[in-house]
Amino acid sequence: MSVESNVLDLHNNGMGVETATTVKLSSILSSLSYALDLTEGHPRGHASRSCLIGMRIGAAMGLSPDDQSDLFYALLLKDAGCSSNSARVFQLFGGDDQVAKRGVWLRDWRKLREQIAYVLDYAEPEGKLFERVRRLAVLAAKGPASRRILFEVRCDRGAEIARTLGFSQPTAQAIRCMDEHWDGGGYPDGLRRDGIPVLARIVGLAQVAEIFASEKNPSSAATVARQRRGSWFDPDIVDAFVSVCGEDDLWEACGSPALDSTVAAAEPEGREIVADEQRLNDIAAAFAWVIDAKSPFTYHHSERVADFAVSIGRDLGLDEPTIVRLRRAALLHDIGKLSVPNRILDKPGTLTPREWEVVKLHPYYTYQILERVPVFGELAFDASAHHERLDGRGYFRNLPAGQLSPSARILCTADHLDALSADRPYRGKLPPEQVIAILRSERGTGLWPEAVDAAERIVGIG
Repeated sequence: MSVESNVLDLHNNGMGVETATTVKLSSILSSLSYALDLTEGHPRGHASRSCLIGMRIGAAMGLSPDDQSDLFYALLLKDAGCSSNSARVFQLFGGDDQVAKRGVWLRDWRKLREQIAYVLDYAEPEGKLFERVRRLAVLAAKGPASRRILFEVRCDRGAEIARTLGFSQPTAQAIRCMDEHWDGGGYPDGLRRDGIPVLARIVGLAQVAEIFASEKNPSSAATVARQRRGSWFDPDIVDAFVSVCGEDDLWEACGSPALDSTVAAAEPEGREIVADEQRLNDIAAAFAWVIDAKSPFTYHHSERVADFAVSIGRDLGLDEPTIVRLRRAALLHDIGKLSVPNRILDKPGTLTPREWEVVKLHPYYTYQILERVPVFGELAFDASAHHERLDGRGYFRNLPAGQLSPSARILCTADHLDALSADRPYRGKLPPEQVIAILRSERGTGLWPEAVDAAERIVGIG
């Protein structure tokens, strides 16, 4: 392999400055939670601010250090399952699934009048009258069962991810039950009162409080908490929140420009978890599940791209540390796609120019998310370059060949290989012979010849 040495210097300088043995897990999860905020339609930092609010409530309630530690990670990972119901939300409501998701918390959807108002706001909002009426009829026919499924899918997946990452059962259960309501009117199981884990009750209030504080102000958050006291929320937890809501330092912390560091400092002392190499691998794999759950057409895409990239890298003789970084970059390369609404991702027809511009921005968001994550920041450039081309006609930066590292070039080929080999909304998967023929047609213009040749050997065509 021969790639310009200045490119290698650009991508290797600084590696090892932040290592898995020196970075707290909380710093990584707080930074990555921006991707979850995008999926749920929240402003950047929602999960981190919810964490600060929830931890303040927990302290006011006198939770033990162990319970506070379990709560801390439940708050950071509360939306880990958020992408798993995105396609369903779009299928039910049409329009923008992210806008519809955030709107759920802004209305007391358990009241009939609020249900009607919500549906009028978010069901096919830009559609013609007959389309909206049809959508309303479908939603009315599906009734509460459809709402329960939306919550169940999201909460089950979030709890599964928490357990896979090695977090405690109380943390997983807090995520699983955070949308239950004090009076039994929540989801997914209709649990009531003390049947709902106390950590879940705190998470449920903290996330709603953050949304109203961000939309309006802290006083509005306190007002909503009081209004939903005894219905949505445990009265004791509402009282604890109201007692801390007037503390200026809480909202100053929520508005901190160094929010990730502020959140990391809120972790209970003595219970910090260091992000070792295996945990970093697990986090990359877990967020690949989040990414791929966004659309039925991307199921396991990130994992397959990672497998292809590693196989190509090994075929080309990359050393093991580079292979490890390449695999993580491949698993996370599409994290910016969480910013794309499902009405675009799952569209069966041709995208409009405006929709195509939205799609072309997803590598930009990949870079924006990863570059601020400790350790994973070193992957940001290569991961976000997976749609670049050697001839400079790719996106989002239009980089020429001389600015693409070997890892970036391999990722471009691996991503292309899997995209052609999988089903898409606008076509079925292509046979291996056709896939390789298309890769060959891009050899040397769009794709790195060495990577194309390696892909051909791996697929076994020719």
